[in-house]
Amino acid sequence: MTTTLLAAETVGNPVANIGIFAAFVVVTMIVVVKASKRNATADEFFTGGRSFTGPQNGIAIAGDYLSAASFLGIAGAIAVYGYDGFLYSIGFLVAWLVALLLVAELLRNTGRFTMADVLSFRLRQRPVRMAAATSTLTVSLFYLLAQMAGAGGLVALLLDVKSRGGQSLVIAVVGILMIVYVLVGGMKGTTWVQIIKACLLIAGAGLMTVMVLAKFGLNFSDILGSAQTAVSEATTKGVAGRDVLAPGAQYGGSTTSQINFISLALALVLGTAGLPHVLMRFYTVPTAKEARRSVVWAIALIGAFYLFTLVLGYGAAALVGPDRILAAAGGVNSAAPLLAFELGGVILLGVISAVAFATILAVVAGLTITASASFAHDIYANLVRHGDRKVTEQEQVRVSRITAVVLGVLAIGLGILANGQNVAFLVALAFAIAAAANLPTIIFSLYWARFNTRGALWSMYGGLISTLVLIVFSPAVSGAKTAMIPSVDFAWFPLANPGIVSIPLAFILGVVGTLASSERGDPAINAEMEVRSLTGVGAEKAVNH
Repeated sequence: MTTTLLAAETVGNPVANIGIFAAFVVVTMIVVVKASKRNATADEFFTGGRSFTGPQNGIAIAGDYLSAASFLGIAGAIAVYGYDGFLYSIGFLVAWLVALLLVAELLRNTGRFTMADVLSFRLRQRPVRMAAATSTLTVSLFYLLAQMAGAGGLVALLLDVKSRGGQSLVIAVVGILMIVYVLVGGMKGTTWVQIIKACLLIAGAGLMTVMVLAKFGLNFSDILGSAQTAVSEATTKGVAGRDVLAPGAQYGGSTTSQINFISLALALVLGTAGLPHVLMRFYTVPTAKEARRSVVWAIALIGAFYLFTLVLGYGAAALVGPDRILAAAGGVNSAAPLLAFELGGVILLGVISAVAFATILAVVAGLTITASASFAHDIYANLVRHGDRKVTEQEQVRVSRITAVVLGVLAIGLGILANGQNVAFLVALAFAIAAAANLPTIIFSLYWARFNTRGALWSMYGGLISTLVLIVFSPAVSGAKTAMIPSVDFAWFPLANPGIVSIPLAFILGVVGTLASSERGDPAINAEMEVRSLTGVGAEKAVNH
């Protein structure tokens, strides 16, 4: 059977698929419009007026965090690589323990709108805000790039669109919808979209998990055995004969591959606590207690979902087969939609694909509002206008909306460039940047009284620049069949993920920069920050020292 026939067989009914998706867009747009009635102030636009409860915010965090990488990329990675694919799920989940134990509550108590509020509390405001905003925008763009690539792959499958031009058009439509969500709904509307999407995604994944288990008499061992048999019978080069129940299918073999796995694990585990769009969610709750509750809810929901991906991935290998997955229009990212078609035909495929598309829309909306808020609040209000009290909140909101449009256009262009890449891998690069550029400075600011501005700048810029340089000159960009630019080779860094180098380097630069500077913080401000971060007293005030 040819690739064309395979794709045509598995795509189902394009009209039904798009109809279900359009219904979701209409419903969520109504919700966004209703939620947007009070969006005049910066507090309402950026944080939803801090009106969400812990459980609501926890569900929204799950909706923000469970991206296209989680549903499409990880399911596909498990279906094709087995054990090594599940390592993504483990890394993404364990990362939440770092966020819960180290940053969630303290960050909520110390900041107001953005990560830069925390860093500038006791450091020099202008250079630190510029560095934090630069890092936020960079991480958000990389994450947006991954979601856009996922959108292209998903709709390529739904509509059997094989041409680059057609997939590029799809990515543009996703970008336009994302911009509309943010412009109209702000954080409040975006949060409700994320809550709806999280409920649909977890329910859909749970339903598919039950259906897969039912196919095999609720015996997970039978699923694993059938998956191994299917992979053994595969004809695709490099897949046939692969042991998907043992480690090493993707990251085994050479020493370089094993080091690359350690690098990936570091990026996944440490990156979550530095992701700007995740950190900003802690500001949407009224108290530190609710921030803790929201993370606990998020861990429970995310943990359940990642257990579902184990069944879905191996179920896709067993019931669909790696040959059909890799031959479909969406490639490895098509495993979950193809499994849905195998289990429930056109209707389930349409529902699951609409949920996956909703996942992309919700995540890109969250990323966009975070990045635009950082630009409006940190760069425009505090740097361009020098913290001028004449800068009204309405003006900040207007600048944020303009920034959202610019970011949306840029994300569309980058998404077209990255189309066809595994979205789980692309997200891992965003995690590496967040872990290197943001996390060391956040940790040092919250826990080290001696930490100063030079240490923060060295850590943030050093982590950001080293990660970007190593990514550009890695096999992720050139020199490999799966690279973004496979036709050329300028890769000299052997690892696809630079976390093992850039993350420790950023921590070291933070220490060296601090000790190399004679700057000493004001003991009174240091003490105030410690009290505020631990107790939340005064957290509602603006932080503009």
